[in-house]
Amino acid sequence: MQSIFAINLFSIYNMRYLIVCLLLFSFFITGCLPAPYYQKVEPIPQNNWQYDFKPTFQFEVKDTFATYQPFFIIRHTQAYPYNNIWIWLSIKAPGDSIVKKEHLNVVLSEPSGKWFGISMGEIYEQRMFLNLSDSIKFNKIGTYKVTIEQNMRINPLPDVLHVGLRIEKYLESAKHKKR
Repeated sequence: MQSIFAINLFSIYNMRYLIVCLLLFSFFITGCLPAPYYQKVEPIPQNNWQYDFKPTFQFEVKDTFATYQPFFIIRHTQAYPYNNIWIWLSIKAPGDSIVKKEHLNVVLSEPSGKWFGISMGEIYEQRMFLNLSDSIKFNKIGTYKVTIEQNMRINPLPDVLHVGLRIEKYLESAKHKKR
């Protein structure tokens, strides 16, 4: 009987040790992931996105050898009535008087209705890659101004909690490799 008790204590000790090691390893790995170059999220008033509410984001580009990749961030409830969202993305580059506009369809769910992104109960957060045209690049030093407008057929657009912009910076770019 004592040997079974000793084996159980030994396996419990090993299990605790294994769990602690896994936790430390996961903290180490996630702690080493790069932070976004820029990220800001704006709350949508009354969780109903009106056409005239156009969140604006400003960020500084200091390195023209890097590649900057924009992402659209959206938090919505499970009751959001569509599987996508059409947005206008307006970008004003430093020193330019012309604002470049892109009309983008951001798909939020699979055809089956399963939401993409992270679920927090009945709230979903998604960070969606924005595939911009070749005419929009972040290749000038200075402050960029980005405005996001909802362009769905319904106004206000219900069950949208927050929208935002995330910019990730990659040092390996075609420009950098040519030099």
